[in-house]
Amino acid sequence: MHTAQLPGAETSTDRVIVTPDAVIVLDGASAYLPSAIGPGTYAETLGRNIAAELHQAPGTPIANAVAEAIRRTSEQLDLRPGASPSSTVAILRARPDAADLYVLGDSPIHYGIGHRQHSLTDDRLSAVATPEREHYRAQLRAGHGYDDAHHAALVHLQRTQQQARNVEGGYWIAETDPAAAHHALTTSVERDMIEWAVLATDGAADLIEHAGHRWHRIAQYDDAQLTALLARVHEWEDTSDPDGRHLPRAERHDDKTIAALASIWT
Repeated sequence: MHTAQLPGAETSTDRVIVTPDAVIVLDGASAYLPSAIGPGTYAETLGRNIAAELHQAPGTPIANAVAEAIRRTSEQLDLRPGASPSSTVAILRARPDAADLYVLGDSPIHYGIGHRQHSLTDDRLSAVATPEREHYRAQLRAGHGYDDAHHAALVHLQRTQQQARNVEGGYWIAETDPAAAHHALTTSVERDMIEWAVLATDGAADLIEHAGHRWHRIAQYDDAQLTALLARVHEWEDTSDPDGRHLPRAERHDDKTIAALASIWT
């Protein structure tokens, strides 16, 4: 298994954690309300707790492990609902006869066998606050760039999204409520139906998709090739789309993390 990470700014809030039979990718995000705990610290603590749960109870459903990890993380970091950082969670766990896939939030898993590929993608966040999202994207397409008006539009979007977090009809993310873990998208794939997989945070996945790269090829990349791939898409943001006209996005550079498994079973 190979990984690469590239921060959007000085410090990344993405995390990737590897265990003997699982890979865990997390994308930490800051809370709308101020919190003494940074999103990177939250993602790191949550990821380590998930790994510990999966190790202690190898047969447990992943959702149960994530729920307990959220509870433990909230307790350890003394977090309050609504004023806590949050994080996506993408997990692939290999068992002798199948692979378990788990996605909570918009960090997708692409997987397949040979040239055939499938995706486990949680797009519920994109269905929330649609007018507010389209407003900031329209402003970027019009060439206004990442100015003060963009920042204000983004704050308004985040306020609206906050109202839909971890509620029925909204979207689900790891924060302080362990019940959110049971609203993830999950699937189990028999061993003869899955060979490779790629897990990524949206900062990497969206750019890679936009560039037209094929996931089954990326699954074969080593660390150096993955690092070069992230550097290329980061450079594209800088030189070809610095103002977000072609690919409207919340910020010029998001954190980028990718984990590639050419063969899940070796």
